[in-house]
Amino acid sequence: MTATATAVDRLAIDTIRTLAMDAVEAAKSGHPGTPMALAPVAYTVWKDFLRYDPSDRQWPNRDRFVLSCGHASMLLYALLHLAGVRRGGSPATGSEELAVPLDAIRRFRQLDSVCAGHPEHHLIAAVETTTGPLGQGCGNSVGMAMASKWLAARYNRPGHVLFDFDTYVLCSDGDLMEGVAAEAASLAGHLRLDNLCWIYDDNAITIEGETELAFSEDVGRRFEGLGWRVERVADANDTAALGRALEAFKGETKRPTIVIVKSVIGYGAPTKAGSHASHGAPLGAEEIKGAKACYGWPADASFLVPPEVPARLAATCGARGREARRLWQQGLEQYRHAEAAAATELGEFLGGTLPSGWQQRLPTFPADPKGLASRVSSGKVIEALSGAVPWFLGGSADLAPSTMTLVKDAGSFGHGDYSGRNMHFGIREHGMAAACNGLALCGLRPYCATFFVFFDYLKPALRLSALGELGVIYVLTHDSIGLGEDGPTHQPIEQLASARAVPGVSVFRPADANEVTETYRVVMGRPDRPAVIVLSRQNVATLDRTGLGPGTGVARGGYVLKEAYGGRPDCILIGTGSEVSICLDAATMLAAEGVRARVVSLPCWDLFAAQDAAYRESVLPAAVTARVACEAAGGFGWEKWLGTAGVFVGMNSFGASASAGKLYEHFGITAAGVAAAARRTLGR
Repeated sequence: MTATATAVDRLAIDTIRTLAMDAVEAAKSGHPGTPMALAPVAYTVWKDFLRYDPSDRQWPNRDRFVLSCGHASMLLYALLHLAGVRRGGSPATGSEELAVPLDAIRRFRQLDSVCAGHPEHHLIAAVETTTGPLGQGCGNSVGMAMASKWLAARYNRPGHVLFDFDTYVLCSDGDLMEGVAAEAASLAGHLRLDNLCWIYDDNAITIEGETELAFSEDVGRRFEGLGWRVERVADANDTAALGRALEAFKGETKRPTIVIVKSVIGYGAPTKAGSHASHGAPLGAEEIKGAKACYGWPADASFLVPPEVPARLAATCGARGREARRLWQQGLEQYRHAEAAAATELGEFLGGTLPSGWQQRLPTFPADPKGLASRVSSGKVIEALSGAVPWFLGGSADLAPSTMTLVKDAGSFGHGDYSGRNMHFGIREHGMAAACNGLALCGLRPYCATFFVFFDYLKPALRLSALGELGVIYVLTHDSIGLGEDGPTHQPIEQLASARAVPGVSVFRPADANEVTETYRVVMGRPDRPAVIVLSRQNVATLDRTGLGPGTGVARGGYVLKEAYGGRPDCILIGTGSEVSICLDAATMLAAEGVRARVVSLPCWDLFAAQDAAYRESVLPAAVTARVACEAAGGFGWEKWLGTAGVFVGMNSFGASASAGKLYEHFGITAAGVAAAARRTLGR
């Protein structure tokens, strides 16, 4: 159990506080109050509980520490610096440089510093996840806890425990007000994730003022109702009480734990301490001097790190983590001898490689004019991938029968059996996506699914997938007015443009079953980039590729599907998804009139844009300005490929309730409509 803080511990806590004050003051922006108030809490977690080896930040069984209240980023940067966390990988091969050197803290929030205003995983790999948008870290932590449970169920054996890591989260009033945290907490309670601990900073302050303006619920009772253990600490400075609460978490075997800690924001500053102003603004030179005097700190010293502080963390967190990692490595060697087959699979997982032969498991589909809905062919590919890649797993927001993401014989992930790979996220799109980010951060390859119209419900988490370079796969079905009778509330119109606008995300809309297969082939090879795979409810023909370009063209984002007669097109018809077949039919109509039309399938815009200029020119030659694009969605963004003379055939309004066929006729998204547009571009 944690003892009362020693003089060195108090010195360490005050070092965190003063680093936060100095960094925010130097930057002239930032949030000093929360790091000051929570310094005793975070320090206690790291010193006494976190199983973490600073010399090997990639150790797979390390405990995770998530700062969901990312505005308190200086708290995390100070801890990473003081704990001596190294930038490189394993001690044998990694860099000995600090992940967060003091000079980076001095340049807090500056362009050339890794210490951004909010913690960013892609800048500092030792930052477990990118946080800033409140609630997201809470959602990520649920995925991390799920990953620990799944990895344990998959690879642990009697006498060989390789995975049992815990996840600790610091969260704020703002986190718990956000809906994504509520979704995540509900899911965690249902799954009985006893390896998850949220530490809630109950400081009764937000940007606008006291929380009583908008937040008066009993958080403890809410979490009890969600199936959590609730511990309370009356004073954030009472490290002994905090230690007892965390010991209770360690002993819990059936529920996640929330520790509700009362704090005063900016604790220690003598004048404005506890005031709203200290939440999101520098304290000012005079107040900093007063605060330092209160701590017994040299008033004129800036960015002072007494040598006793790193030494204290090295002797506690560092020594404990180093020994735990050594025993783990020793156990892994024993495992390799005792469980050879499982060890081989685990080696591939830990090495970040896919199992050999996985691509050979992908299906090819015979030509079929009736075809399949692309959501159905996607389900068949997911089934094949599940059999080839053990750590490929995921689920849907209660829509697995419609999104075709339920894998036969893969089992359901739940508190009775954490080995299942079908994850049931419930009707919690935002929490689902945030949890999948957490799964990806633990090395798994997760997919999550819902109807495309609900893209807006999960987009904030998808944006962080992109920012954090996480290979989450978003399987989004019912992609257009083609879903039919459910009507405009369920018919996505603007979502394609919205998804394509997110940097670092690849959006695929495959035209037939074999393009679906090639889409997954591309996506699985890119573990550092999220993908949105947009799929139809209605059947699309599986193309007879005789005389057509192969589906492998998906790997380049776009390709010539059908060449114009003689190879010299008068016009180019460009389509994605279910509208590619419409373009093919339109080309046949135009050919009968002597118009030579090339058909281009453009399933992934950003991949096509990444190709060299010569390839793009070979597909969309600049000299051919007569172009028509067809997509059963809004046309925003298509001007990039159409140029000034091109015509878009698609939607410029919301949809309507009717069968798919009637809707396509009603809105003019037909072969005749595309052919007519082509004639207009040619002046005929």
